[in-house]
Amino acid sequence: MASIEFSIEQKSRIVSEIQRYFERELEQEIGDFDAEFLLDFFSEKVGSAYYNQGLNDARQLLDEKLDTITESFYELEKVTDFD
Repeated sequence: MASIEFSIEQKSRIVSEIQRYFERELEQEIGDFDAEFLLDFFSEKVGSAYYNQGLNDARQLLDEKLDTITESFYELEKVTDFD
């Protein structure tokens, strides 16, 4: 998997959110550099786990939809003496 890349705008919003979290939950100020460093760390170390979970969720949803479609085909079959 390629590394996770954010646009400048996305990264700026995420960094701001990290800073707000630190202030609100930990009562600590964190600078832009530290917040960006933390974002990069989690993207590298944990991002793949979220990515893989997203793929698994999508795969499961697709499997469920395909099962429904397959069942619909069987419902459309007509009884015939020529089987």
